[in-house]
Amino acid sequence: MAPSLLSATEAAALVRDEDFVIVGGNGGTGVAEAVIEALEARFLAGKGPRDLTVFHITGVGAVTEHGMCHFRHPGMVKRVIGGHYGLQVPFMELIDGNVIEAYNLPQGVMTGLCRAMASGQPGVLTHVGLQTYMDPRLGGGMMNARTTEPMVELLTLQGREWLFYRTPGVPRVALIRGTTADEDGYVSMEHEATTREDLSIAQAVHNAGGIVICQVKRLARRGSLNPHMVKVPGFLIDHLVLEPEQMQTFGTSYEPSRSGETRLPVSAIAPDPMSERRVMARRAAFELCPGDVVNLGVGVSAMIPNVAAEEGIEDLITLTVEAGVIGGVPGHAREFGTAVNPRAIIDQGYQFDFYDGGGLSCAFLSFAEVDAHGNVNVTRFGNRFAGAGGFIDITQNTRRLVFSGTLTGGGLDVAVTPEGLRLNREGRTRKFVPAVEQVSFSGPLALAKGQEVSFVTERAVFQLTTAGIVLTEVAPGVRVREDVLDRMGFAPLVSDSLALMDARLFRPGPMGLHAEFAARAPRPRGKQ
Repeated sequence: MAPSLLSATEAAALVRDEDFVIVGGNGGTGVAEAVIEALEARFLAGKGPRDLTVFHITGVGAVTEHGMCHFRHPGMVKRVIGGHYGLQVPFMELIDGNVIEAYNLPQGVMTGLCRAMASGQPGVLTHVGLQTYMDPRLGGGMMNARTTEPMVELLTLQGREWLFYRTPGVPRVALIRGTTADEDGYVSMEHEATTREDLSIAQAVHNAGGIVICQVKRLARRGSLNPHMVKVPGFLIDHLVLEPEQMQTFGTSYEPSRSGETRLPVSAIAPDPMSERRVMARRAAFELCPGDVVNLGVGVSAMIPNVAAEEGIEDLITLTVEAGVIGGVPGHAREFGTAVNPRAIIDQGYQFDFYDGGGLSCAFLSFAEVDAHGNVNVTRFGNRFAGAGGFIDITQNTRRLVFSGTLTGGGLDVAVTPEGLRLNREGRTRKFVPAVEQVSFSGPLALAKGQEVSFVTERAVFQLTTAGIVLTEVAPGVRVREDVLDRMGFAPLVSDSLALMDARLFRPGPMGLHAEFAARAPRPRGKQ
């Protein structure tokens, strides 16, 4: 039976009080924005729905608008389960204010739960999350005091500890998105920058007897779509919503080089302006080797592709992001999760299978706090709980990790000069602290597994060793005692061979990394 064609308002009217709704999308990509906006309008008109359970994979929104921000009204949501919340500031007020029940689970686990719900499995069994706040001994992913029902269980199988994340219930509504739908509801995604886990979401809701609503930008004749381009078969779709103006991301109406329709010359990618953040991205790029398959996180790490493009090494490595994009030059800010000139776009679940199995050779991520044991916090800041996204999946399963962030925060003013750094004003907040507020990454577990871990700041570089955190490099113009050691909440070790950070980091123009790459040995692959 062919799906019906509805307006966004008509589709929103199908969502009932207390429904379990799965909202598709990843950051600013793949979000059925017209339908979600209509849901909000219906609720504000006093027509419901109320007390929803909302399941979303990660970061669906754009800081103060779009995506999950449409669900921010008290009474609309009772419970939320998500992989990341940092891009949903108004919605986060409900969690921080203890108004709704809220869970944060690893992004890869969230994709696995979609498949578990589709196949009728009770949950996901994995090592991901051990010795972090996902571990029930450290909170079990519960985000506030209102949240009390455990979703994560610690098990021992074959002499090893595992975490079991149970499926959160029976989903009734799916809100997903594609590019084109034919008359029978077969959906392709040729203009999408990611393909996410929309197929698994549709399978989960269809198999549970629920309603699958798919927003698309155009319609086609029956059977006219290339079967290789079809991502969701028509029998899974109940209703279509036509939205010709849907955005590819929350920052771009449509950029064909992000979907692979065209290829953008690398010369068209302008270098980011020189700043302390670019210094860190450049220093992190020194850790790359030929043939590396790399994950890039948000923040400073998302600026590394721009460095790689300027240095002409983007084709000598493979940059990936967890949303399923492989190759090309990944974007940041509202384009994070996509890439210009991707070589492949796969479903997010398969990307995490690769990550969780140890397939990456290195990963670049940000930090908010680091303690003397090498524990890292990127998830909780006072009463603000951003969530982990793919951070835990990636950091627990990658041999080589590079964390980037400024040494201090809150008002830091740094000038980058050709001679090095000039600290105009120190930050008010220490990021290297005696104990992190929340364990997003376990330093002791990393050492036990033999992972290589470094921390890159604008003024210093550190290594995690069995003896502790060791200062190995300082920037030209920086005083070791006054500007580094005295600005930390613990005393690191200082390397006997303490070096200056490379002077090229602070000067505009290419650093010549392409010429150096031939001399670097490829990094071993697979699990440590």
